[in-house]
Amino acid sequence: MMHEPSSEPGGRPPAKDMAWIPGGAFLMGSDEFYPEERPVHPVTVDGFWIDEHPVTVADFRRFVKATGYVTVAERPLDPVDFPGADPAVLVPGALVFHRTRGPVDLSDVRNWWAYVPGASWRQPEGPDSSIVGRDRHPVTQVAFEDAEAYARWAGKTLPTEAEWEFAARGGLEGARFVWGDEFSPKGRMQANTWQGEFPWQNTLEDGFEGTSPVRSFAPNGYGLYDMAGNVWEWTDDFFTPRHPDAVEHACCAPHNPRTASPEASFGLGQPGEHIPRRVIKGGSHLCAPNYCLRYRPAARQAETVDTSTGHIGFRCMVRPS
Repeated sequence: MMHEPSSEPGGRPPAKDMAWIPGGAFLMGSDEFYPEERPVHPVTVDGFWIDEHPVTVADFRRFVKATGYVTVAERPLDPVDFPGADPAVLVPGALVFHRTRGPVDLSDVRNWWAYVPGASWRQPEGPDSSIVGRDRHPVTQVAFEDAEAYARWAGKTLPTEAEWEFAARGGLEGARFVWGDEFSPKGRMQANTWQGEFPWQNTLEDGFEGTSPVRSFAPNGYGLYDMAGNVWEWTDDFFTPRHPDAVEHACCAPHNPRTASPEASFGLGQPGEHIPRRVIKGGSHLCAPNYCLRYRPAARQAETVDTSTGHIGFRCMVRPS
């Protein structure tokens, strides 16, 4: 399906380093990989402006300096939200990745994720780490609320899942990756992902152990960087276990769809099942073929809104008024 782009609005971008994404129709989702990406279905979106790259550490620092904002990971924990927990262990912190020494059970994320007191956007790996030298890296350890707060301050908002995926595809209809169908054309790495056997063997063929500075890899067809790998990105949509069934006629395709209700987003039977989950997109530097082949535009994952980790960030957008 070819989309019919809308014309670019007059004037300059609403903020520095934003790209205009022409609206149109596209096929959202994939039937090739994970169940939550199904079914492929036509969607139309209006044109919008979006950040060329994820919000960086330097960007977020300016926001905090201007507003005094305190992120979710830095706030005291309320014992009411953690029934039965020892109050002594309820201290501010966030989830930090630890590479394992060898193969582990991939069904238990506790084998490589640990809650580290003191971890935050300022110290992403815990109290002994810092963001010195990472100004151009995506900010991490930001919960959904933190991303929303930054977007409001910047006069922007977070993209919907459909807007994000449309932008990520860069005009390539149905391509597996944001750059095409081949993972590493001519042996050249196109994104910051995990090479080797996750979570213990990273061969670093892309040159990066953790996050990488934005713009380290080539942009997609719309001039957007890091739409695959590096960090997952928050979207404004609540998670649903699957896409709505495809419609038979393109004329009836959903227009600017958005999942605004949290009803289907709760992870019943899972830890934190009472906490709403939002859609994150794009995969991260921790995504590997043997565990999380999600550095693709169609890939999507649920994340509880109070979660702060070292592999989730965000970018913002603006819809023309």
